[in-house]
Amino acid sequence: MSFLDLARKRQSDRGFLAQPVERLQIERCLEAARLAPSACNSQPWFFVVVDEPALRTAIAAELNHFAMNRFAPTAPVLVAVVAENPTLLPRLGGMIKDKPYYLLDIGMAVEHFCLQAADEGLGSCIIGWFNEAGVKRLLGIPKGKRVPLVIALGYPADPATRPKTRREPDATRSYNDYPGTR
Repeated sequence: MSFLDLARKRQSDRGFLAQPVERLQIERCLEAARLAPSACNSQPWFFVVVDEPALRTAIAAELNHFAMNRFAPTAPVLVAVVAENPTLLPRLGGMIKDKPYYLLDIGMAVEHFCLQAADEGLGSCIIGWFNEAGVKRLLGIPKGKRVPLVIALGYPADPATRPKTRREPDATRSYNDYPGTR
């Protein structure tokens, strides 16, 4: 499919079938994430894949403290995204320019992961609101590390692509200046 078709297909799925995901599919998603660009090629990410049922259930409980994530226990795979220390140049640049480049990099890697998942016929949902301390404790992630995101992954309970509600194109872009500034 074309890239635009893939972008149209990718959505946040909040319900999954109880069908296991093949490791080869997960590996292709991880490879897509690994190939994502990053500031100064620092690649400030590490992925902890959780597909062991008892651990997945415990992690899902840490995601499900909030009503918006009650679907998390249905995901057969959860992937914790660990923020690794960026290399010196993007870390300094981030401080000087007041831009967290490592978070931008992680965002690109996670979206590469999710687009590959969509191409595999899998659903995904990027979760950012959860009990980070609980997730870190369960996965043995050191105190100095952060887990900004967890990805829920599996076969969507409803595979139909929902219509996307987006602003009109003219409300999202201009050429050569910001609207109303000249």
